[in-house]
Amino acid sequence: MKPNADIKLISGNSNLPLAEIISNKLFRPLTKARVERFADDEIWVEIQENMRGEDVFIIQSTSKPANDNLMELLIITDALRRASAGRITAVIPYFGYARQDRKPAPRTPITAKLVSNLITQAGAERVLTVDLHAGQIQGFFDIPTDNLYAVPVFANHAKTLFNGDDSLMVVSPDVGGLVRARTFAKSIDADLAVIDKRRERAGVVDQMQVLGDVDGRTCILFDDIVDSAGTLCKAAEALREKGAKDVHAMCTHGVLSNSAMARIDASELKTVSVTDSIDQTQRAPSEKLKVCTIGPMLAEAIGSITRHDSVSRLFHDAPTS
Repeated sequence: MKPNADIKLISGNSNLPLAEIISNKLFRPLTKARVERFADDEIWVEIQENMRGEDVFIIQSTSKPANDNLMELLIITDALRRASAGRITAVIPYFGYARQDRKPAPRTPITAKLVSNLITQAGAERVLTVDLHAGQIQGFFDIPTDNLYAVPVFANHAKTLFNGDDSLMVVSPDVGGLVRARTFAKSIDADLAVIDKRRERAGVVDQMQVLGDVDGRTCILFDDIVDSAGTLCKAAEALREKGAKDVHAMCTHGVLSNSAMARIDASELKTVSVTDSIDQTQRAPSEKLKVCTIGPMLAEAIGSITRHDSVSRLFHDAPTS
């Protein structure tokens, strides 16, 4: 990629390793800034370079601690707006609160919409994100929103990891993720299966039925988020019971909260591959956890936005119904 002198990159504290990868790919240093805490944990920001009229990209996932990282994003955005930045784009590799995208019961919030309003009101004029949990969240924003897909990143990873294995089968861990899994299966020329997950009554363990012949196959569970990993591990167990040779998982956002990695290490899963949309560098190492970078893809998207080129060309195989 050619050096791009027409942009400014700034990072919060949520994912500095990914910000550095993007910075290196674009041949642009990260803007000097201080993002610190007062004694009472209030967030304080100082931009230490001239931002007037600049095309600025803020790189900040709203992952754990979600509220702190979201506030950092909002305060950095406000600081840039008050510094007369020309255009402010929020690059949010992992968009937190995305699972609260509808009202599942009376008197509950649609928090994804609230967060989108906050980002817009703070001063962002564009959003760039990866694998939103629900596509309709793009419509929650009243500003241009580009939702990239990690399918090409995982497709390249699969070629290396499986090295010509002709028994591959992509498995959606639930019916809701079938479109996403179908897109990935098409990209690696693999067959498709799905797990029908049912709960007979509250408090009873999910009943899982594998729809598709997985006997003797190398299965790849494909999803957008792995959080507690409970469903993923149960799905791997169900696939092995049906004769699967090996079970792997590929999930864009590795939330991996609480004892998720211990659960994975003790499970039937051989590997779990995630992207670096959430920083994994502080996590205890595990032979099963593989991290694929989305830095080059985000850098390419940032360059396309700056040049007013098409961003959609980066994901020809976007999920479709």
